[in-house]
Amino acid sequence: MSIIRKTLVLLGLSLCSTLVRGQAATVLYQERVVELQEVLPDATDLWVKPEDLTRINDFELKPQGACFEEICIPVLQDRDSDMYITRQDQGWFNVTELADKLQQAYVVDYQEGVWAFGEMPVKRQSFLRGGQAPDFELPDRDGNLVSLSDFRGKKVLLLTWASW
Repeated sequence: MSIIRKTLVLLGLSLCSTLVRGQAATVLYQERVVELQEVLPDATDLWVKPEDLTRINDFELKPQGACFEEICIPVLQDRDSDMYITRQDQGWFNVTELADKLQQAYVVDYQEGVWAFGEMPVKRQSFLRGGQAPDFELPDRDGNLVSLSDFRGKKVLLLTWASW
């Protein structure tokens, strides 16, 4: 977010300071298609009601911030900020700012009101930490079959090479 835009948001002068009811949007994430009946109009960001956040990407807005499992991104909720604003007694959450903080790629068709979000790198990291390679066997230099499971619990470095 640019410094000018961030300053405007902090001053409560964001592009979405006037609320136009009824603007809808569609959000695509993983295997989901989430139809939102109401979003806050904005020229560049997707502002949704906090209760819609969980439907979109499993994050939940809690007092400490936007949280998913052990991941929690701090969000100021007592005043307008780059991730949370209040308009006409309704709180609004900035999904695209969360995506930026999580380095999550997204694309948007503004004309059709469709937002598509890619995989979150932080969610992939937890998979990689807990992921397990499938077992396989290969001959060693002496022709003896060696299984990956023979090294379970030990660190293993696999080197591969191809002549092409």
